Amino acid sequence: MIYVFVLGLLIVCVLGPNLWVKYVLKKYHRSLPGMPGTGGELAVHLLKKYELDHVTVEKSLPNQDHYSPNDNAVRLSPEVFDGKSLTAVAVAAHEVGHAIQFNRKEPVSLLRDKYLGSADLVHKFGIYLLMAMPVIGGIFMVPHLALLTAVIGIVTMLASVSLYAAILPEEWDASFNKALPILEKGGYVPAEYMPAIRQILKACALTYVAAALADILRLWRWIRFIR
Repeated sequence: MIYVFVLGLLIVCVLGPNLWVKYVLKKYHRSLPGMPGTGGELAVHLLKKYELDHVTVEKSLPNQDHYSPNDNAVRLSPEVFDGKSLTAVAVAAHEVGHAIQFNRKEPVSLLRDKYLGSADLVHKFGIYLLMAMPVIGGIFMVPHLALLTAVIGIVTMLASVSLYAAILPEEWDASFNKALPILEKGGYVPAEYMPAIRQILKACALTYVAAALADILRLWRWIRFIR
């Protein structure tokens, strides 16, 4: 019984943050009639307001909201770019927050260069290694292959989560030191919606870590495949 409880608790801790992030973003995705503009229009307006005219705003693929330092571009998914919802407004402001960080060369913007590439590399290495384990096991007759695979997978995934967690200060700054004051003081969102905006911005800040945690559950698919 205790093992079932521990397993359930582990699944909640690993999958819970990602489910919460998706729930919050979807909950406030409904268009509001009183919104004066779309997320894309807000992003363009804010970039002009902060004299960042050289930063472009582009429509990206679904669920691909991000700021690209290399291209100096704010990229918003269609539902954010064209949306007039609380989610669209908050996500757009969050990504503009990143643009402000990088173009002002704030110290917090250095975290992405320092950790994000390593996090992606570790994550991809773990995936490729898991894919190669059946071949490695067949060639070298490795004993307890499933156990070894589980250990390798957990270590690489946890390392990836740790590296993503190191970027949290940058994400938190974009949400609560940039986007929240912009939306609150600028009067872009009515006061009664600000609690919801805070929730959405928190979800934006936790997106990377939550997604990395959820990837840990994919280990079981590989272990079943190897077995």
